[in-house]
Amino acid sequence: MEKEVLTVKQVAEFLQMDERTIYKLAKQGDIPSFKASNQWRFIKKDIESWVEQKKSEVMGKTEKPLKEKD
Repeated sequence: MEKEVLTVKQVAEFLQMDERTIYKLAKQGDIPSFKASNQWRFIKKDIESWVEQKKSEVMGKTEKPLKEKD
């Protein structure tokens, strides 16, 4: 099984976010990450799952139940 490991720069590009934001999320433990030789690293599959989770959270908050017509 091959796991693609990404750098902060690569994650920032993938998520279209600023690198400083990625560092902040990693430091706070808000995004799946780990440190290797004092540098943040990310598993691409974990980032994709995290994005799906966040998307589901947002969709759940914005979706309104449909009202049935009488």
